[in-house]
Amino acid sequence: MALSLCCKKIKYSKEPKEQVLEMFDHAYGSYMKYAYPADELMPLSCRGRVRGLEPNRGDIDDSLGKFSLTLIDTLDTLVLLNRLEEFEEAVKKTVKDVRLDNDIVVSVFETNIRVLGGLLGAHVMADLLKQRGERMQWYRDELLHMAKDLGYRLLPAFNTTSGLPYPRVNLRYGVVNPLSRTGTETDTCTACAGTMILEFAALSRLSGVSVFEEHARKALDVLWEKRQRGSDLMGTVINIHNGDWVRRDSGVGAGIDSYYEYLMKAYILLGDNVYLERFNTHYSAIMKYISQPPLLLNVHMHNPTVNVRSWMDSLLAFFPGLQVLRGDLKPAIETHEMLYQVTKQHKFLPEAFTTEFRVHWGQHPLRPEFAESTYFLYKATGDPYYLKVGQSIVEKLNTHARVPCGFAAVQDVRTGTHEDRMDSFFLAEMFKYLYLLFSEKSHLPFDIDDYIFTTEAHLLPVSLSTAQPPCEGNNTEDLFTHSCPSAQTLFPNNPSFAKTIRDGYKYLTGVGRAPHGPSVRGIELPLHDTGIEPLEFLKSMGISLTPLTDMAARSASKSQDSQKGVYRVKLVAEVSHTPEEDEVVPLIVQLISPPFLGRTVLTAGPAKFGMDLTKQEHGVKGSIVKSVPYTACGHIENTLQLQGHIALALRGDCMFAAKARRLQEAGAIGIIFIDQREDSSSAETPLFQMVGDGESTEDITVPLVFLFSREGAVLTAALQEHHNVDVLLLPKERQLGKEKSEKLNIKFRLAKEGELEENEADSTTIRLVLEGDVDPEAEPETSEVVPPTICDAASAGVEHQEPCTVEQKDPESTS
Repeated sequence: MALSLCCKKIKYSKEPKEQVLEMFDHAYGSYMKYAYPADELMPLSCRGRVRGLEPNRGDIDDSLGKFSLTLIDTLDTLVLLNRLEEFEEAVKKTVKDVRLDNDIVVSVFETNIRVLGGLLGAHVMADLLKQRGERMQWYRDELLHMAKDLGYRLLPAFNTTSGLPYPRVNLRYGVVNPLSRTGTETDTCTACAGTMILEFAALSRLSGVSVFEEHARKALDVLWEKRQRGSDLMGTVINIHNGDWVRRDSGVGAGIDSYYEYLMKAYILLGDNVYLERFNTHYSAIMKYISQPPLLLNVHMHNPTVNVRSWMDSLLAFFPGLQVLRGDLKPAIETHEMLYQVTKQHKFLPEAFTTEFRVHWGQHPLRPEFAESTYFLYKATGDPYYLKVGQSIVEKLNTHARVPCGFAAVQDVRTGTHEDRMDSFFLAEMFKYLYLLFSEKSHLPFDIDDYIFTTEAHLLPVSLSTAQPPCEGNNTEDLFTHSCPSAQTLFPNNPSFAKTIRDGYKYLTGVGRAPHGPSVRGIELPLHDTGIEPLEFLKSMGISLTPLTDMAARSASKSQDSQKGVYRVKLVAEVSHTPEEDEVVPLIVQLISPPFLGRTVLTAGPAKFGMDLTKQEHGVKGSIVKSVPYTACGHIENTLQLQGHIALALRGDCMFAAKARRLQEAGAIGIIFIDQREDSSSAETPLFQMVGDGESTEDITVPLVFLFSREGAVLTAALQEHHNVDVLLLPKERQLGKEKSEKLNIKFRLAKEGELEENEADSTTIRLVLEGDVDPEAEPETSEVVPPTICDAASAGVEHQEPCTVEQKDPESTS
């Protein structure tokens, strides 16, 4: 296996698929050289991570079981990437070296998806190669036997009164044994209990032992019964003994993600309609309460109109891919584009980010979910845009994560610092999805459509189904409810479908506007009038010229341009345009009721939608009232108090436009948004323009302004103390009571009546009129012309301006 140890930025001339292969060789080769047989590679230390020998990292280490985790997790990736010789060698190492009878406590969930799934996927691949007669003729189902052994070691976790599994198990002693050092836990996550069915059912059907599938199905049945019947939503943490919910927040990210994924995929793999019906019930609830395109929020399962946090985690990036499997492409495209904009802003997806796309948790452990959804969207739409997205993932990994001994997780996307960590899922998932993204089906060693991906991207054959899924002849109202959507049928050669949806979210994060191309233009210089040689003259100014006749690209007017003494200068420059629509015009919130009387002025930021305050001569005036709820992300409860007043709302939990629509509908005549971050202020943070939600915002007509938290605290304190506070929303330049101090530059010349040029007569001018018999061409000896007096002129177009006079005075009478 070739191993590259260069950590410098690499310039690739290879095709993206070849780049992915080279990167995989670097990562896998580094693990095998520096870490094997340890579970993980420590890419900064260039050594393996052995549990118990390195500082404890808490729950993260529950994945490590002294069973060469990374090797097993990577086995079927080797086959997909056509590394067949390495695969055969790796299987031999696994059979010879890996031991599962270890006195160690591991995560049931992680061991299932990484190790059991890895063994099963590798067995399927080994069996395939053996049947072809190409390789693996020595293979006698050794990996399947190991998988069954591991399955029996995980089964004790299901020994609970409810049927929900314990979160941890000792590989040697199980759960209840006094030597197990586990079995005291009371809670598990929804995903932890609900992400067993694919691997356990595959193990049952490949081995003929039904007990595994039965336990996994029982756990899913319990979870289904515990759903909130009013909303059909699930919580994220549940008591494994009595089934009570411990955490009732509901979303599609960490703690619950793969539960939904496995309901849909269990239907595809096993052909059981029960799984599909449950998935569709949950999916309708998700789209009703959790999906606020392009955002995927967390809500309270019993009161789903209440958002429970103002940030999202990166694990939800898998969800657009799952929506593609269901055939629901529009929201998949919207959420994926939002995620892509976040990666452009922060290089990678932060482990958690706010609804305004700021970093909440800065880590990025090289998670593959965004690449996964990119692959599924490309296969569904055929839009080459997603190839560019994939290329950006490749480039960022090479630029910001590649180190001499592999690829290192990013400790903080804001600083780019590394963490001594390369999780096994990086090899198991990331390279599968990137390779598939850039590969034609003919490049693959098998038909990828014959397999379903587990949540760890292990490959299980859909032939395991005991009955064919009902993919034809359905007459349901919902096209996708009981059907297998075909991208070729729905979106034949129509990449513009995705683009029309995506365009509304291009600048969602407020950054990343497409730069204007270089401005290239030609100008002719009449250099023959100078006293020195033209080239020497320009050279003295630091300008070099090349005749067009010497340039590779010649214009049609070459003969004219190449005349002696005439050169065309090509000015190539980065031109920074600041269109009016992008300028941040400072606004103010001016407190005008007693005792403030206009003396308290708070700097505010504008919005790109709603009423344009710069076009309102006198601004918008009103009394302020706090919205209930304060975030304005649910049903507005105090509509009577808000009618005819200016609403105060806290930033966060949902988009500005969503808040604005609710408050405008409640009767507010204006809205002041206040930053929820502590100690933010306009003095320390640049103003920005609030952006919409990707949809049309023409329906929002009230004025919107944004206050940072310090300015907002002044306003809320005033409201608390005085109860009735009137404010004025207007541009800063029109601040009430502010003295005008603008200056006007005036150019004037003396002219006889009728001598004004036509364009001068029509323009806005201040005319100097000399009355009497004054000859304008005569030079006065003892008098001077005094400039006109400007009477409160603020601009050249001042209305209702008093006439200005100019008098000739005796110079001795002037002071």
